[in-house]
Amino acid sequence: MATPPRAYLPDLLYARGKLWPGGALSVKDGAVVDVGEPAVGCAWIRLKGMALLPGLASAHGHAFQRAIRGRTERRAAGRPDFWAWREAMYQAAARLGPDDLFAVARMAFHEMVRAGITCAGEFHYLHRDPAGRPYADVNELAKQVARAAREVGIRFALLRVAYARAGHGKPDDPLQRRFVEPSLDDALRALDDLEAELCGDPLVSLGLAPHSVRACPAPWIERLAAESRRRSLPLHVHVSEQPAEVEACLSEHGVRPVALLDRLGALFDSTTAVHAIHLDEAEIALLGKARATVCACPTTERNLGDGIVPADRLLAAGVRLALGTDSNVQVDLLEDARALECHLRLQRLERAVLDPGGEGRGGEGRLDSLARRLHGFASEGGMASLGLPGGTLAPGDPADFVVVRLDDPSIAGASEADLLPAAVFSMARTAVRDVYVGGEPAILDGAAAGGRAPAAGVVRDFEAVMRRLWG
Repeated sequence: MATPPRAYLPDLLYARGKLWPGGALSVKDGAVVDVGEPAVGCAWIRLKGMALLPGLASAHGHAFQRAIRGRTERRAAGRPDFWAWREAMYQAAARLGPDDLFAVARMAFHEMVRAGITCAGEFHYLHRDPAGRPYADVNELAKQVARAAREVGIRFALLRVAYARAGHGKPDDPLQRRFVEPSLDDALRALDDLEAELCGDPLVSLGLAPHSVRACPAPWIERLAAESRRRSLPLHVHVSEQPAEVEACLSEHGVRPVALLDRLGALFDSTTAVHAIHLDEAEIALLGKARATVCACPTTERNLGDGIVPADRLLAAGVRLALGTDSNVQVDLLEDARALECHLRLQRLERAVLDPGGEGRGGEGRLDSLARRLHGFASEGGMASLGLPGGTLAPGDPADFVVVRLDDPSIAGASEADLLPAAVFSMARTAVRDVYVGGEPAILDGAAAGGRAPAAGVVRDFEAVMRRLWG
């Protein structure tokens, strides 16, 4: 049964890129119908002592990696780098059955919703059984992840990954046999089946994802890019997360990764380059010319020692930005937003590096101009990356929003002038009270709502999997 039209009246409303003190957000049939005065015919819901903000969108994540949190925080002998972490991640991936994956993914999505994330882009490449054989239903694992998202109530974009090899000239890696498929035709048939089975759900969408220029040969990337255009689906690809990837691409193709994507017709306005850390100026210019998006994942990137996304140079070139939780080592997209800025502060020895208010003239920006920009990366930037409307709570947008307590210690004292800076730079997840997705509650007063699995059960099932995996 559809929820009747409602007008939510918080003390502070942030919608359509501005603050509306005492304004109302009117919602009908899962979408925003008006901002400001309550729409006619709506039941009023007073949210005293609260602020209402657009929901956040994580454009890139791997839900199964929630299972390795805390298991890799040590120095591997002789290999204190990303590649040692990757081997540990592969070992965990090899041990997850379908039911295990469901419990782990549900934990990750539950944690996201509790952090105000209303949409999750899942870069899904766990396809086959531990021996590398297809399941009776080739989409068994993808469907388990989708089921986990639906039980939690989060909006879900399944970015179906194609993965062909360990790398150019490298032997097969037994730890990757759950990822690798025999042909691109197999991957596209699986996508067709997923589209037929999942996309009747208004909260589920799809995208295409060649894993990386390392894991996909050029013909695969070229064809996937063409399919993305033909099907009007977003195209996501890992790009230049590590210097070794750049070196391998130069060795195989004679050009750097972004230039290769451009050569293969895989760089356009629906392309999202995930990470995009180790870029030269020519690559940044190509990304900007294409109006592509870069999805930064700063909490994961600093955890893995990947490097710092050159967000200032990307923005100057016209590249759009989004954010993702990636390995889920820390599920807090506002922390990713503040880290995007603060990592650059450490690197540049400056403050407010990404503040648009002072760009071009050396002037002083308004108090909240930087916070608005960073929040936009975490909300509308993520939705656009996933090929979805929304993220601003403008009329017609999906009614995906978060209600936060203004008396939470992390933002207590925030006013109309400084709500956004306080939220982006200081707000803790404890401030989140209610979360709505498509106009329906996923979290109310900090607890699962609308028949969702209660937190105790989500955590209990996850802990059982962790005991089985790690003892």
